[in-house]
Order: sequence, then structure tokens, then C-alpha cells
Amino acid sequence: MRIDGTAYRTIWPEEDGSIAIIDQTRLPHDFSVVRLTTLDEAAHAIRAMLVRGAPLIGAAAAYGVALALRTDSGDAGLEGACATLLATRPTAVNLRWALERMRARLLPLPESQRVAAAEAEAAAIADEDVEINRAIGGHGAALIRAIAGRKAPGEPVNVLTHCNAGWLATVDWGTALAPVYAAFEQGIRLHVWVDETRPRNQGASLTAWELRHHGVPHTVIADNAGGHLMQHGKVDLCIVGTDRTTASGDVCNKIGTYLKALAAHDNGIPFYVGLPSPTIDWRIEDGLRQIPIEERDGREVSELTGRTADGRIETVRVTPDGSPVSNYAFDVTPARLVTGLITERGVCAATREGLLGLFPEQA
Repeated sequence: MRIDGTAYRTIWPEEDGSIAIIDQTRLPHDFSVVRLTTLDEAAHAIRAMLVRGAPLIGAAAAYGVALALRTDSGDAGLEGACATLLATRPTAVNLRWALERMRARLLPLPESQRVAAAEAEAAAIADEDVEINRAIGGHGAALIRAIAGRKAPGEPVNVLTHCNAGWLATVDWGTALAPVYAAFEQGIRLHVWVDETRPRNQGASLTAWELRHHGVPHTVIADNAGGHLMQHGKVDLCIVGTDRTTASGDVCNKIGTYLKALAAHDNGIPFYVGLPSPTIDWRIEDGLRQIPIEERDGREVSELTGRTADGRIETVRVTPDGSPVSNYAFDVTPARLVTGLITERGVCAATREGLLGLFPEQA
């Protein structure tokens, strides 16, 4: 996607062998590229959320394995790298998927071939993610186009999204926002309501930033404003991302997604999920009981970071000293509240039967 007219991916290999990433902890006030050279640096980038979003976490982990094998390409080095990276984030299934794919590709090879093979496989995972998300964009844009056809001439399609499931959460294009970008490129008039998404404000700081740089009309709203907008006919559809989706269609995404799904259901508004297939966890059925929910540092709730009027970046505390803080990072939206899953193979019902209709090889 574009930043001031220049096309970027979120992660890419450099000629010197390092892996370049956009440091998302510094956005929206500072666009900074960081270069990863070791396993520890890759693990830190995932854990500290310099890179985040399920698809991008998977790609970063794959590149992390490649970096690790430059130091130790033996079985112990490979297994240790996978264990270190797997421990960085518990919820997004793409992390485990990418590491299992790297391990399966590399273990049968002699040590002398592993570094080159790891670099090639990581690049393949990144390239495949781009094409998966591009396809999601095409299928989702058709839904937006259909709604546009029912609106009065000149009226935009109003899309509400939660957190950041745009190109910053993937290698390129995004999941929930891929349909928005595809529709925008097709000339469909649209507008995006951007939930601020506390904690970490990933909607206000990341989604708004990338939409602005790409030229997509949007408005940042408080998290609790979505239901009000739906009640007053100002939302045509919701599209969110997912960090893990069960084989039965339950969707785990950034905390607050469930509340948006409830409001959409109550107001008869379609609620779609942009779903790349590596994010489907075919091993589990019950999202509420089987998906581990990450609990993060309470300071993400009790503190806010922003830019002051004189240009300084400052962090301030917004809760009373001594008040306990809980910080659940994700929630689970039951399949019954999901209108449809937008995958790279098409749109399906949020059911086992719907998913298997598009992915019969998983039966």
C-alpha cells in the first residue's frame, strides 16, 4: 500500500540479510523502519508489538527462523528458534501455523541447505499472504458494490471497522480493510468509521493513519459510539479481522469486537469477518473455551501516549494510583453473530459446513 505515494510492505528482506519492518509502536507520529538481524530481535519485535496482526506475526516469525539458522542451522537451533518465537504471543494462530510450516520444510534438509531454504520459505509465506489478502479484497469489494447499488446516487457506503486489520496487520492489503481498499480502487464511493480501539488505540493510531495516507475517507470514533451510529442508520456493514477462527466459525479478535457484533445483530446490520485461511484453527470448535486469551500489561489501559502541542511524545497516566487494572487483549464473537466470512476463496457462512465448502481438503 502507499505512504505519501510510495508503495510499502510491512516486512521485507534487505540486501545485507537483515529483515526490515515498520515499527508500529511509533505510529502515527513517527514513521520508522527497524532492521532485525537476530532471533532475539525478531522475538522482541513480535512480543513488544513492533509488528502485530495475525498474518504479519506469522510472516515475522518465519523470517525470525531464517535469522536464527544463520547462527545455528542444526536441529537444536531450529527447534530452539521455533520454541522461542512460539512463546511470544499466545492468541494468533498464524504464529503456530508459520512455525510448523517452516519446521516441516527445513527439518528434512541437510544443515548446509537450511539457511537458503528458510529465507526462501519465509519469502514465500510473505508473498502468499499478499495474494490471499488481495483475493479477500476482491470478494469483499463485491459485497460493498452490492450495497452501493442500493443506495441513492452519490451516497457513500459506510463501513465500520474495529482495531487495525489493514495492511499494517498483514504483509500487504490487509484482511478487513482489503475489501475497502479494493472498492476504493474500483471507484466505489465509501466512508470508514474507525473505532479508536482501546487499549493501545490501534484504530485511531494505525487504521486512521493508513487510510489517510491511502486517501480513503474516514472518521475516528470512540469505541462506544458504534452502536449509536448503527441505531441511526449511519452504518451499512461492519468488517473486522480475526486472530483465530475456529472450525465452527467462532471468531477471536481484538477486545470489543463482540460488542460491535451484538450491536450489529440488534440493528440488522451485516457483520463480516476478513478471514485468511491460515487464521483458521481447524483443531478447535469452541472459541469461548478453547482459544487462549492473551492478558497484557495493565499499563496499556492505565497509560496513554500521544503528541503534545509542542511536538513532544509523552506518556501520561489516566487512572488513579493504586487502582488495579485488567487488560484482556481479545474476545470471542460466537458464529451465530457473524453474517459471513470473507476468505481468499469466497464468502461463506460462519459454520463448519460453510468453511468446508470452501476448504474441502480440511474435511
